[in-house]
Amino acid sequence: MVKYDSPAQLSIEEFKTPFQATLLAANKWVKLRKIVPWDKFASAYMSMMNIDFGRPGISPRIVLGALIIKHLEKLDDRGVISVIQENIYMQYFIGLKEFNPHPVFDPSLFVEIRKRVGHKTFDSLNVELIKSVSERKDKKYNQKKKDKNSNTPKNKGKMQADATVADQYIAYPTDNGILNQSRKQSEKLIDKLYELNGKEGVKPRTYRRKTDKAYLAYSKKKRKSKATHRKMTRKLLECVNRDVKHVNNLLDIFETRGDQFPLKHSEQRMLWIICTVYSQQKYMYDNKTHSCPDRIVSIYQPHVRPIPRGKTKAQVEFGSKLGVSLDSGFARINTLSWDAYNEGGDLVKQIEAYKELHGYYPELVQVDKIYATRANRRWLKEKGIRITATPLGRRKEKQQESYYQKRKHRKEAAERNHIEGKFGQGKNGYKLNEIRARLKDTSESWIACIFFIMNLINYEKGSIFGSIFKIFNTIITSIMLLKERLKVILAREKILEEKRIFRLIPEAKIFVC
Repeated sequence: MVKYDSPAQLSIEEFKTPFQATLLAANKWVKLRKIVPWDKFASAYMSMMNIDFGRPGISPRIVLGALIIKHLEKLDDRGVISVIQENIYMQYFIGLKEFNPHPVFDPSLFVEIRKRVGHKTFDSLNVELIKSVSERKDKKYNQKKKDKNSNTPKNKGKMQADATVADQYIAYPTDNGILNQSRKQSEKLIDKLYELNGKEGVKPRTYRRKTDKAYLAYSKKKRKSKATHRKMTRKLLECVNRDVKHVNNLLDIFETRGDQFPLKHSEQRMLWIICTVYSQQKYMYDNKTHSCPDRIVSIYQPHVRPIPRGKTKAQVEFGSKLGVSLDSGFARINTLSWDAYNEGGDLVKQIEAYKELHGYYPELVQVDKIYATRANRRWLKEKGIRITATPLGRRKEKQQESYYQKRKHRKEAAERNHIEGKFGQGKNGYKLNEIRARLKDTSESWIACIFFIMNLINYEKGSIFGSIFKIFNTIITSIMLLKERLKVILAREKILEEKRIFRLIPEAKIFVC
């Protein structure tokens, strides 16, 4: 039997909705709403806006809520707006007072939001989260535990530090691939300038069909020798050089006539990038090398630099290098650089940031070997801070450690892996290794937002609300299990009672006879 009602018979007004019922308090968006520092973000966001002039902007709460939903659910810009439009809990999370079936704002506004809200704004929100957890304890500790000689609080706590790379979502760069992209973009500029000039005279020759055919044959080769690479590089360098000359000649025509500059800002920027790429690739070709200062690896994101890491999976990564410190599970970006640098120089700055936040230095710093430089060791010794690194000097001159001390040092060194787990959470859970923003500012905002969301999750785990909900859920689960157990016991008792009755029936018949 199949029961079927045609959906054409039901109008949208007749469709029943459960929105008259109250929202569930155990929903994750309801719980997360209570711990986000909305007011701190609103004050920072409104300070960038003009209060007296202009059209009223989007509420800061809607802006921050949309960014959190985007990275927590790993959605694109359009997907965020559509999922908020459909989900009543998400609308409650971003501060709406009632269900709204329309989009909260246009998805293209996300770009402007990322330009306004940089990584410094998100770092201030991270500071607020850490303060909300430890501020009361820090005040008590700073008043009681003071050193007699210096009248300053004693060192307390542990801090982990490490560096990682947030990879940009770009194609793996090759010299010939970058030159070929530059050639195609310069050909587009030639086509536009020739058309704006009224197609006067003979169109400049670019030999694009021959070059496309040659590059396709080159890219199809599975095994390419060094001579094959250099031959293709020479051809592409000649093409790019010729195209740039054609563009400059066409621009000279507009200048001599006194016309307005024909290229837009983005096109002029692309021309500058093409010229820079040509000069870098020409230098490497002539000197037979594969490195140069400030090397461009993507013409669409010229701020990205190669970061040598020396890992088995990827010797070189392409993105921004982050110097991160971990404090009680909360991660802070202390350094965000687009150039390669030695992370050993971040240690003093990270420890000073820890002291500024808590009022005292950490008792132990858990770091990699690269941080254990002589200058850092000297500075740490002055401040009375221990470090998880083997002491310098010969083994004979070192003090003999007991079994307890060795076990303690091994445990402290192993605790440094917590920050590696934080990087894994960002890259595997929130796509920290696939930054899809193109601009430098928007990429930095994207990275900082991911770290802020990871800190929110960590705060929720250790918050009072989180513990209450966990206890409540365990009680409900145990009650449900008891109910199921009672049902099973009652069913067994019923079956046993029926068996007893059936056994007594034949005996009753014999007695009657």
